[in-house]
Amino acid sequence: MTQERIQAYEKIRYALNNALLLLTPDWKLPFKLYIDACGEDLGSALYQAQTVNNKSYEGPICFISRQIKPTEVRYGASQMKCLCLVWALEKLHYYLDGSVFEVITDFNAVKLLLNMKTPNRHMLSWQITIQEWELPNTPDNPAYVPTGAEPQIPIEGTHITDVGTELFEEVRDS
Repeated sequence: MTQERIQAYEKIRYALNNALLLLTPDWKLPFKLYIDACGEDLGSALYQAQTVNNKSYEGPICFISRQIKPTEVRYGASQMKCLCLVWALEKLHYYLDGSVFEVITDFNAVKLLLNMKTPNRHMLSWQITIQEWELPNTPDNPAYVPTGAEPQIPIEGTHITDVGTELFEEVRDS
């Protein structure tokens, strides 16, 4: 084996050993629901702060994503964020129903939607859905969705890991 292949193998091994650790939900602790809608995709990540190996760790419970439907293509940015939140609440209701959680997004569309005086038919439906959840907090200065939860690949499940393009290109070229 060449030195380049050995280094590529070691990088793959390192990436696999240091991949995100999916946590089992602790129903007594609050959740954080990160949502993002960009381009043609919706994505959401459910996180929770837990103690792992005597260290405080905010880790993922699950990731979900999907492509937008042809009828959703013409939605604006605020409608896409609201759609993403409603979709994530519906998909993750098994985790969130009866639990305390915080919604974190990169856009204040949720506040805009909840404060809208005359919403259209879709927005009114989303308003009702969101109000049913009694969201405890929508931050004024929200954070972006963490790496690994970005909706780049429309795959549902709990197995999305981002190892970075540099590593992929290096392995491919070796």
